[in-house]
Amino acid sequence: MHDHAPAGGIRDASNRRLLAISLCLTATVMVVQIVGAALSGSLALLADAAHMFADASALVIALIAATVAARPADDRNTYGYQRAEVFGALINAVILLALSVWIVVEAVQRLLQPAGVEVAGTLMLVVAAVGLLANGIAMYLLSAAQKRSINVRGAYLEVLGDFIGSAVVIVAALVIQATGWMPADPLASLVIAAMIVPRAIGLLREVFSVLGERAPRGTEVGAIRDHIRREAGVVEVHDVHVWQLTRGAPVFTAHVVVEADVLAGGSVALLRRLQRCLSEHFDVEHSTFQFEPAGHRDHDAHE
Repeated sequence: MHDHAPAGGIRDASNRRLLAISLCLTATVMVVQIVGAALSGSLALLADAAHMFADASALVIALIAATVAARPADDRNTYGYQRAEVFGALINAVILLALSVWIVVEAVQRLLQPAGVEVAGTLMLVVAAVGLLANGIAMYLLSAAQKRSINVRGAYLEVLGDFIGSAVVIVAALVIQATGWMPADPLASLVIAAMIVPRAIGLLREVFSVLGERAPRGTEVGAIRDHIRREAGVVEVHDVHVWQLTRGAPVFTAHVVVEADVLAGGSVALLRRLQRCLSEHFDVEHSTFQFEPAGHRDHDAHE
């Protein structure tokens, strides 16, 4: 006996539309930053452009994953294709980590060999301001959807990294304009790398949590078990499992030992109460219950 999550959520077409809009913004700013970096000589601006390139690639991956996840379930993929979003988030995290290594190597080389490095602070400032504005718009567009989808969250975190990176570049440009101190540029690049790594690691942890079928963060399995036990007609509950297909798609199963009169004709009413309990108190929309008479668990163990 089970209940299915309603259509929408992480598979909603609005998520794909938001990702597409963010992709257009990111790609446009990336081109502007590459040109600006070439003209100004700014490593920080080039690092931010490289980050934008990684984000554009990640958004393409996220968009494809969201499209694949929208495909309906079939006999071979009974849960549908929602896990595609998790794999998309995994690729995004790997891209972020690889990008961080590249930024650090380039920045250290410039710090060790600063001779002849000149950066046009004014152009650097203008281009970084354009990036800041575009990233702010993309963050606003993704802010609501990222709470429901791990895939969109990966894209949101990368846009957030770009937003902060653009702010750091603006600070470095202002320092260069005011003092002419050129090391501010590679130092800003190192700051950008330092901000990318924790977010990438956090995203990896969430991906591995989903793939490892751990209970969603904030889900108290003991509290769910206690709620079920308090329902009229329930004797005991065992074999409780909670996991998630992706962010915002928790799945629940349990074996529930019930009184004899429930099996005789009250199972439908109890099922509805249990499903409503999980939906209202624990945000679990897909739940499966196996009702058993007393002693059935011992019989299973013997078999």
